[in-house]
Amino acid sequence: MMFMKKPLSKVYLFLLCGVLMVLPVAQSLRAEATELPVVRIAGAINPVQAQFVIGELSRANSLKAPAFLIELDTPGGLDTAMRDIIQGILSSEIAVIVYVSPSGARAASAGALITLAADFAAMAPGTNIGAATPIAISGDEQGETLKKKIVNDAVAYARSLAEQRGRDRDWAEKIVSEGISTPAQEALERQVIDLVVESREELLAQLDGKRYLRRGEARHLALAGAVPVVAEMNWRQKVLDTISNPTLAYLLMMLGLLGIFFEISQPGVILPGVVGAIAILLALFAFQTLPINYAGVLLILLAMVLFILEIKVASYGMLTVGGIISLALGSLMLIDSSEPYMQVSRVVIFATVTVCSGFFVFCLYYVMRTQKTRFQSGSEGMVGEEGRAVTAVHDGGQVFVHGEYWDAFAAEPIAAGATIVIVRIVNGMRLEVRALNRQKDSVRLD
Repeated sequence: MMFMKKPLSKVYLFLLCGVLMVLPVAQSLRAEATELPVVRIAGAINPVQAQFVIGELSRANSLKAPAFLIELDTPGGLDTAMRDIIQGILSSEIAVIVYVSPSGARAASAGALITLAADFAAMAPGTNIGAATPIAISGDEQGETLKKKIVNDAVAYARSLAEQRGRDRDWAEKIVSEGISTPAQEALERQVIDLVVESREELLAQLDGKRYLRRGEARHLALAGAVPVVAEMNWRQKVLDTISNPTLAYLLMMLGLLGIFFEISQPGVILPGVVGAIAILLALFAFQTLPINYAGVLLILLAMVLFILEIKVASYGMLTVGGIISLALGSLMLIDSSEPYMQVSRVVIFATVTVCSGFFVFCLYYVMRTQKTRFQSGSEGMVGEEGRAVTAVHDGGQVFVHGEYWDAFAAEPIAAGATIVIVRIVNGMRLEVRALNRQKDSVRLD
């Protein structure tokens, strides 16, 4: 067996040399397979989306990625969120690519300006870009002067972005001033975008080696072998992005009000109050990302106050009617935007106001009925009970009620043996009574 050792050691040595030779090759291949960060914006652009995109762009810059790809499909969004994203793009050290996809997608309003700001802009066939006219988010009618200022500011911003990236400045002005929208092929012909491609792979293949500028210095894209890696929001960002939907934010607020109202009207239940408080806090966070008219919020809160007052004040339903009207008006005024994707559906508002009003009225009915119900136990339950005067009763005397003898007094003299009715209990031990007049009492009861 000893003669086998030398050949085996030679085999091990050969294998070790092979591994050492292969390692550098494997490392070089891994280095060539560079990651290309990708984020996708699908839906309205809000502060949560902006925070996510800026964070991923910053990370891509720190890793010195070959480029940063934004795949876009949006109807628009908030001006502040859009400008935050554009500032991140313009200050990026690596190239930023915006790709409007898939077919049927759009880069409207804020999305059009984000596309203009990119180093390289591409669109899939069947997509469109434009319609960037700013829409005021104030509930009041604006004067012509103020409207003109808003449009002129947006026009100047769009033209400056187009000029910086070498795109059609006149087209950039028209998407703001006239609200025009352009299909992909026409956008390519007008030099608004750089490419019309059907897929991400084709996009990267055509952009490989393209030239771009940074601080006057020419650089080239190196996308050969780049592996696209799509970044996902973390759970916190996903939750915040979801509740930033106007309809969901509105429903959260209404759920919160229902829970708190139920807790106030029926103290001690606890669960509705806890759920209501959480829902309202989530709604308030969502309102930070939406164009909210706070007059609408105050009207909705006023509605809840009126419903609660109905429990304490005998208004014969007038406070409830006022609460329903206030709730409806507040719901209609809540979202302060003319953009359809930023509004709460009128059908949702009508259904929610109807259900909430019905719930409030239902709770109020049972609370008020409970308050008017005669006590059935304890000392309060004895008021109105009948008994018999054991002795003559005036300033003092004794009566027999519920199988017990009680000290009693009356405002008018009562003869011994007469039937009496308890008026009230004094100090828990002495009864105020009166003589029973069955005819008058039966009329009073009727």
